[in-house]
Amino acid sequence: MAFRLNIEKKESENKTIRFPLPLVKRIENYLTGTQSNFSKFVIQACEYVLNEVETENKKTKIKN
Repeated sequence: MAFRLNIEKKESENKTIRFPLPLVKRIENYLTGTQSNFSKFVIQACEYVLNEVETENKKTKIKN
């Protein structure tokens, strides 16, 4: 599945995390010219990874 940015708003909670500066710069460069922001990108990236992991876990359970 390809990663696509979504700009819809959802209920949220504040969390503080630290990112390595090189990763922040990569994300900000990726977002240049989009209608998204850093927080939305991180949320969607986490959702994408979790969906992929869950899909892989389901496939593994079916094989076992």
